[in-house]
Amino acid sequence: MRRVLIVIVAALGISSMAVPTALAGSPHFVDDSVQVSRSGNTLTATGKEAGLGDESQVHIVLNATALCINGGSKHPKAANKQSVSAAGDFPVQNGKANFSLSVTAVFQPSCSPPMTVQFTDVTVTDTTNGITANVSGTF
Repeated sequence: MRRVLIVIVAALGISSMAVPTALAGSPHFVDDSVQVSRSGNTLTATGKEAGLGDESQVHIVLNATALCINGGSKHPKAANKQSVSAAGDFPVQNGKANFSLSVTAVFQPSCSPPMTVQFTDVTVTDTTNGITANVSGTF
């Protein structure tokens, strides 16, 4: 009986040491925290990610498509379209990370008034944990 009790206690002790490594976080962008705004030719995405466990940082990538739109609300030619992206590493504190990334579209020839820049197909990805937030709309 005593030998069985020793084996059970030892098994519990070993399993209790393994639990902290098995308890990974549950990474997710907090509710509707991923916000996107445009100012001129610059798109900015901000947000908050939680459930990060004991990670020290996360790598966030912002991707979008920039379009040069003419005064008639038309996209005149394929050359006035480009993919833009920005990336950064953000520290994790208490299992959470706040981030802010900006991209600026630069067209050749320039997209100057009466034409304006619009951004579509906006995604924010945490490449560390493999999660993505698709932001719908045109900015």
